Amino acid sequence: MTRREVIKQGSLAVLSTTLPNSLIGFTKFNVMEKNKNFEVIIIGGSYAGLSAAMALGRSLRNVLIIDSGKPCNIQTPHSHNFLTQDGKTPKEISTIAKQQVEQYNTVSFLNDLAINGRKTPLGFEIKTENKKVFTAKKIILATGVQDKMPNIKGFSECWGISVIHCPYCHGYEHKAVKTALIANGERAFHMAPLINNLTEDLTILTNGSMDFEESQIKKLKAHNIEAIEKEILELEHHNGYIEKIVFKDGSKENFLAAYAAIPFEQHTSIPFDLECELTEQGHIKVDFFQQTTVDGVFACGDNSSPMRSVAYAVATGNIAGAMVNKELSSEQF
Repeated sequence: MTRREVIKQGSLAVLSTTLPNSLIGFTKFNVMEKNKNFEVIIIGGSYAGLSAAMALGRSLRNVLIIDSGKPCNIQTPHSHNFLTQDGKTPKEISTIAKQQVEQYNTVSFLNDLAINGRKTPLGFEIKTENKKVFTAKKIILATGVQDKMPNIKGFSECWGISVIHCPYCHGYEHKAVKTALIANGERAFHMAPLINNLTEDLTILTNGSMDFEESQIKKLKAHNIEAIEKEILELEHHNGYIEKIVFKDGSKENFLAAYAAIPFEQHTSIPFDLECELTEQGHIKVDFFQQTTVDGVFACGDNSSPMRSVAYAVATGNIAGAMVNKELSSEQF
């Protein structure tokens, strides 16, 4: 197979007329290793980052994706509610996505962890765990978030498998079974109708004193939704599939699925290094075009929205890539 294309990497252009795919990939790696200056650095190479990279690669932008290969949904058996990919594993989707992005030869990949960043007179500088330093005119943060597991034995082993966060992503697969909702207050009341639509056997576990208004309690009782205030000690499970919830008073109750609203934190300190503003909920604040409060820095995916889904990450990544290209084009015009 032959190609005729120009591979742009900073000031370096390689004209390829007869190189096979394997050699082109090798050339890209060497170019990335030698070239430390890029138009755009994307931190995070999962759905949002790859989507941004595709938009930029198709615009001939000189891009580096830095990714450590540890997505937050690594335990999730299957991904749903994403048109054309419903039921695929997260790894299957990201593998196909990366293969497609790799066809754009102005996009390079680095398997490393970006650990800090700073603004410079010419743009931005990013340092990695392996002590590499790269610069770019624009930064796209596609770093996701890190869920903070509660101190409940077995919880982390079940997270993303049978203890789930989203009725749209996983609810259909856990419909019509005895289900727990581990949440309290407004968050629990927000999720209860969505889950009750999928199962009539729902119990709220507040893991302590309940925090509901009287009107909310009446509404829950009207739909036969019990609220248990006992503290949770353990989730008994088999390979991540929940079987029983054990309370601190020694009592147990059978459940086949559980939803949980748990806190999170930004997956990296780089948004703080770059002085990006956060929302009250802890997401990176962005506008409709995924622009953060710092000029030249964009964010997409889970790190900048409570809408945690593959489809949303891909959509916001596409917007971020397009808007970064627009800014670069306007600056160069």
